[in-house]
Amino acid sequence: MSPFKTRALEYLDAVVHHGSLRRAAAHLGVNPSALSRQLRGLEEELGTAVLARAARATLTPAGELLLRHYRDQRAAERATLSRLNALQNLERGEVRVAVGEGFIADLISTPLQHFLTTYPGLEIEVRMAGLSEAMMLVKEDAVDLALLYAPPEDPQLISHIDRRQPLDLILPAGHSLAATTTPLPLAAIAEHPLALIDGHTGMGQLVGMALYQAHLAFRPRMKTNSVSVLKNFVRSGLGVAFMPELSVVEEIGEGSIVVREVEPRLLSDARTRIVSQAERPLTLAAQAFIKHLRASMRFFSGDAPRVASKATGKTLKGQRGNS
Repeated sequence: MSPFKTRALEYLDAVVHHGSLRRAAAHLGVNPSALSRQLRGLEEELGTAVLARAARATLTPAGELLLRHYRDQRAAERATLSRLNALQNLERGEVRVAVGEGFIADLISTPLQHFLTTYPGLEIEVRMAGLSEAMMLVKEDAVDLALLYAPPEDPQLISHIDRRQPLDLILPAGHSLAATTTPLPLAAIAEHPLALIDGHTGMGQLVGMALYQAHLAFRPRMKTNSVSVLKNFVRSGLGVAFMPELSVVEEIGEGSIVVREVEPRLLSDARTRIVSQAERPLTLAAQAFIKHLRASMRFFSGDAPRVASKATGKTLKGQRGNS
């Protein structure tokens, strides 16, 4: 805040611009005596004259310094308002987001390309991170948003999108478990060659919790920190793994991988969420990014296909019963 009276500075600027106190007062629509009192009060406050009284109003050295300050301040205000307007129109800005590998293929394809095309003035920073790291990056204000799979509840984070994306068992086509039509118990899965992703990911932590609750321990044939490696392990026919249906939707379409539901409710109730820090308001750019992902990213535009299909089936059944 300026320590000077804004109105007095405005009057001083007008007097210099119009060349006299009377013309300045007429332009501003105020009484000349009121204008004069404002300027006199400013001089008393400063302890020095700001105007040299003459036929044409001229500034003293103190007045020149003061008027330069006022005009610089007004220019800075206009520049800030202009930048704010640009931000509100999403002409400029940045979105920083932490993402696990399992979301990358879904994000980098059409959703991110379309967002950058729609808002050419916005910049996106994408940081790869495991579940715990991504949550910490949000809390430390290192990123604006995090895309999370099966996150634990955290009062420091607020969820903007929450979708049900069960952690299923993915199998190579023709696998003996592929014929199963009921949810598979964990004990039955343990009999087959298995690949597990490490505990830094939401998938890894969720499997670990399910095994703990079932008092089981898996001895995987392979461990990895890569979703891509996990997927290729299954596609090559080497064994089975846990993964959300949407992570292998292309492979399901080509017939190289099938997906089966797993019995523990903990796995079937897994969620995907887009979160931010609870106490920090989102920028307009971040809000636009969330809105865009809600409409275009498979993991966040709706629940998993199997979940949505069941919900639709129940709705149709109920409609038939009421007809």
